[in-house]
Amino acid sequence: MARADLPRCAWATSAPEYIAYHDDEWGRPLHGESALFERLSLEAFQSGLSWLIILRKRPAFRQAFAGFDLDRVAAFDDADVTRLLQDAGVVRNRAKIEATIANARAVRAGVPEGLDDLLWSYAPAPKPARPATLADVPATSPESVAMAKELKRRGLRFVGPTTAYALMQATGMVDDHVATCWRAG
Repeated sequence: MARADLPRCAWATSAPEYIAYHDDEWGRPLHGESALFERLSLEAFQSGLSWLIILRKRPAFRQAFAGFDLDRVAAFDDADVTRLLQDAGVVRNRAKIEATIANARAVRAGVPEGLDDLLWSYAPAPKPARPATLADVPATSPESVAMAKELKRRGLRFVGPTTAYALMQATGMVDDHVATCWRAG
């Protein structure tokens, strides 16, 4: 069967960007400080928007936010906020831009164990069973509620339980590919 004809989770079939993201990234374990900070940031930017908008703007986000290098983003200043608010390649939401910068600073100041260790400490063990249908995919979990609470305690913003759960899905902490999806095999 050609890759284009493979059965997928229903959310991933409406655009080429969704197909590529679903097939190559979503639900696969992801580690690394910049990679996880990128996903955390993009999930926050997605709040209230379509994920497709974020995927299409992802290259511009990477460029605008210095590859999501924590040290570089933490050093952003008011001139960078102004620059980002004028950049049509990214979502120009002041609160989310300022939160991303503040989150980089908060990680540097309040996550001595490292972002990778902190986030992955909330991965459920063992992983829950795969959902049978999209209707069985939760919006939050006890682990995402706990992760969001801890991230907020450490000073991070735009990290509620739903955003935390989406991060867990995106980075393979949970694997919510439905049972009939080719990635579920």
